[in-house]
Amino acid sequence: MSEPILEPELPIVDPHHHLWDRPGPRGPALAPLRHPFEALTRLSPRYLLDELLADLRRGHNVRATVFVQCGAMYRADGPAHLRPIGETEFVNGVAAMTASGIYGDVRACAGIVGHVDLTQDEALVAEALERHLQVAPDRFRGVRHSASWDADPAVLGPLHRGAAGLYASDAFRRGFARLAPLGLSFDAWLLEPQIPELADLARAFPDTPIIIDHVGTPLGIGAYAGKRDERFGVWRDGIADLARCPNVVVKVGGLAMPFAGFRSFMASPPASSEQLAAEWRPYVEAVIEAFGPDRCMFESNFPVDLGSCTYDVLWNTFKRLAQGFSGDEKAALFSGTATKVYRLSLP
Repeated sequence: MSEPILEPELPIVDPHHHLWDRPGPRGPALAPLRHPFEALTRLSPRYLLDELLADLRRGHNVRATVFVQCGAMYRADGPAHLRPIGETEFVNGVAAMTASGIYGDVRACAGIVGHVDLTQDEALVAEALERHLQVAPDRFRGVRHSASWDADPAVLGPLHRGAAGLYASDAFRRGFARLAPLGLSFDAWLLEPQIPELADLARAFPDTPIIIDHVGTPLGIGAYAGKRDERFGVWRDGIADLARCPNVVVKVGGLAMPFAGFRSFMASPPASSEQLAAEWRPYVEAVIEAFGPDRCMFESNFPVDLGSCTYDVLWNTFKRLAQGFSGDEKAALFSGTATKVYRLSLP
């Protein structure tokens, strides 16, 4: 679906996207899906610079982006704790390509969020963090270590791994303590029931900037199917409590993923930005009310969010949801918060 671009001059810094190349079966009409998330790798098995630039050129005024860890291009050999460095090396090269200016004014991957297993021995954590900083000293900004987990494996499907209580574990917190001295932030992907766990972590480490991804991933599939509306209050209360931690900011997006169980996911025909705005409005309004525009940033989460809409429709949706905000508030939501939190130096 293509739509006229709303507010095409509004500057955007997209603070959350991925890059990957995942060989395997391609096309939407292959074997039956075991979980809706599998549709996403079929829709976009390859998302590298060409695909990213095609999205960035769809008409919105995207000035820069931040890459977030997705397990791409890890080293095939060498010490296990250093294999994720390959992702940062790869992305830093992509960033250097757009910094050359030959692709236009956009600065893709101006900030990089990589991965370190923070539960490892502290010496290994320290070495891995230092190596990320060495290979991308001008762009490496922080770490993402996901705590997403649910007792029902049908909720996460192919992403079901790990164990409960990661952010509360002593091993994780010992590694987490290494971030602030290096000036690094932490991106948290978790599911709605784990929001209180993140609030406890934020209170224990008030000097570490924490970014919660995807508004805390409200749930409406698996064991939560048909319960999204009745659980809205639980999610909202958790978000309100988390917002009391001044070191936490929130990425407003990710609602196009399958986990919330919205009808727009893989809809045929695809939902319009008006329809998406109607579905997402209660979550977006509640999270911005709790955190305020200066601690919120709209995110694309591409290509993952391709399951519900194209890049241009996604940003139209956010612009519809922001219609009631002032110019200064829009500037924060669409670019200012991301630029500040990820300490981006942009032309």
